[in-house]
Amino acid sequence: MNTELKNIDIDDIDDLLIKIEDSFNIKFVDNELTDVTTFGELCDCIANKIQLEKSEDCTYQMAFYKLRDAISATFSIDKKTISPDFLLSEFLPRKNRRKNIQKLEEKLGLKINTLSPKLWTAIVCIILFLASIVLGGIFGWKVLFGGFVISIFCLWIAFKTGKELNIKTVGELAKKMARENYLKSRRNPNTFNKNEIEKILTDWFSDEFHIEKNNLTRNAEFSK
Repeated sequence: MNTELKNIDIDDIDDLLIKIEDSFNIKFVDNELTDVTTFGELCDCIANKIQLEKSEDCTYQMAFYKLRDAISATFSIDKKTISPDFLLSEFLPRKNRRKNIQKLEEKLGLKINTLSPKLWTAIVCIILFLASIVLGGIFGWKVLFGGFVISIFCLWIAFKTGKELNIKTVGELAKKMARENYLKSRRNPNTFNKNEIEKILTDWFSDEFHIEKNNLTRNAEFSK
C-alpha cells in the first residue's frame, strides 16, 4: 500500500532541496520535479543528476575517518581512542565550545552545525511572538510588528550564541557529515556510491519531516 508523505507536496521541500544540492553538488532547474510523484522517483532523479564516477566506498566510514583524524590533530587526542561512541563533550567542553568547533571546522574544511540554543530560550522567543499576536489584536499592527521583530531578533541571538550540542557522539557527527556534506566527506570527492543515495535521503526526510523510516518506501506518494 502506498503511504503519503504526511501530506508533503513536492513543492513544499524547497529548503531540503537546497541542502541536497549543496551536499551532492547538483542543481535543480525550474519545474524539473513537476512529474515526480513518489519518494523512489525523487531518489532516482537525484542519483541520476550526480554525474560522477561510481564507487562502492562507504561514505559514512570515510567521514568517520576524516573526522577522527581532524579531532586527533586539532585536540591532540590519540586517534586510536576515538570510536563512533566517543562523546563530543569529551573534547568540546562548554567553555570555549564555539571557538573549538570553529577550529575543527577549519581542519575539516566544512561546516558541521552542531550547536543549538537552550530549549528555554527558544520557548521564551515563541511566547514573545504569541504575546505580540494577542497584544497586536488589542493595540494594533505596530505592537504586532514590534513584537514580531523582537522575537525574531531574540531567536537569532539565541542561535548565534547557543552552546548546546544537538548531537552527542562522533559517530552521529560522521553520519551528519556524510549526509549534509556528502562529496566533501569522501576520500575522492569526484566519486559517489549510488547505492547510498536512497538511504541518505531516507534518513534526511525522516529527520526533517518526522516521518517513520518504514513509511518512506519507494512507492510512498507525495501529496497532490
